[in-house]
Amino acid sequence: MIRLFVGLGLPETLRETLSMMERGIPGARWIDADNYHVTLRFIGEVAEDRAEDIDSALGAVQAPPFALSLAGVGHFGKLRKARSVWAAVEANEALDRLQARIESAIVRAGHAPEERRFKPHVTLARIKGETGHHLANFLSEHGDFRAPPFEVDNFRLYESRLTRHGAVYRSLRSYVLA
Repeated sequence: MIRLFVGLGLPETLRETLSMMERGIPGARWIDADNYHVTLRFIGEVAEDRAEDIDSALGAVQAPPFALSLAGVGHFGKLRKARSVWAAVEANEALDRLQARIESAIVRAGHAPEERRFKPHVTLARIKGETGHHLANFLSEHGDFRAPPFEVDNFRLYESRLTRHGAVYRSLRSYVLA
């Protein structure tokens, strides 16, 4: 079995910028900058032969390159018991169309449709326990975060290996947008 997801990698300069926010929330497990990405579709555990079907379906996805921007920060969960902190992806029709095409490809490859609404973001930290006022301070301090746009010219199929120190991601294949 292999654990898979589809995502967008980020440029090194943007990963460095995001990593400079890694402070101010006690107990947060900050994501390694090399693992920053925008998830387009989490697939989960699949058999190796099913991974080949997914790869084939994703290879048929066609979309043009586009520019993407990050702006703002947010969290999942209640403020005092948040599960994660993230940088927001600005609304982008080209990203939404690409994600919809990827979703269709995954469904054609035999997987159930995603039930959750697509909310593009870059996870910065995972949190366990209460954050007290620290998360509110973090959100206030970084609320005006804005990064310059970057060109999205590919998407990737990733393997996610769970370790006791968190997930480790490895790009298995890149699909060019043209």
